[in-house]
Amino acid sequence: MGFGDLKKPAGLSALNAYLADRSFIEGYTVSQADVVVFQAMSGAPSADLCNALRWYNQVKSYNSQFKSLPGVKKPVTEYGPAGAAKPAAAAADDDDDDDSDVDLFGDDDDDDEADLKAMQEQKKAAAAAASKKKKVVIAKSTIILDVKPWDDETDMAEVEKLVRGITMDGLRWNASKLIPVGYGIKKLQISCVVEDDKVGTDDLEEKITAFEDMVQSMDIVAFNKV
Repeated sequence: MGFGDLKKPAGLSALNAYLADRSFIEGYTVSQADVVVFQAMSGAPSADLCNALRWYNQVKSYNSQFKSLPGVKKPVTEYGPAGAAKPAAAAADDDDDDDSDVDLFGDDDDDDEADLKAMQEQKKAAAAAASKKKKVVIAKSTIILDVKPWDDETDMAEVEKLVRGITMDGLRWNASKLIPVGYGIKKLQISCVVEDDKVGTDDLEEKITAFEDMVQSMDIVAFNKV
């Protein structure tokens, strides 16, 4: 198991593929598994590895909470897909096997050669047809945020108005509600849908906490791929 060396392109590509249909390394919330993989990397993935970059930014937003996250740390090699790293020797053997398979058809019989050529042409045609049918899928995520005020005198209606006033390409605000937290203080819990390639949690936190006279902090309650 494992992604391989997460400081090299091959390891980052394996991580990107693994996160294509997952929000986190294990389960539906950030955990020690994410911390282990995050700390094995040398920095943020490149923009073309959109799944890995989205995950990296999400885990990075929990940096100050790493020690308190749920789960038990395991070696980084125990996380990821089975057989993610294929030994070079085995790959070379596979290549030799492929050559051998082709050689089985490589006799002098004209009919066999014609059949092989026809099969190859059919495969090419099928691949071309499948490629045309593929649709571009835009990766999106649903995020639930907690926005906390400084005290019970903060106008939460104004806080919600400010938050909903944040506009970004790839961001859509959804439902919200006020939740009591004690001593007469209420926090704003609001959900949104974002396009992963365009909007990161760091962007949201930066813009929301910029209202520093009214907003004390912002926390991420849930993060799930649509």
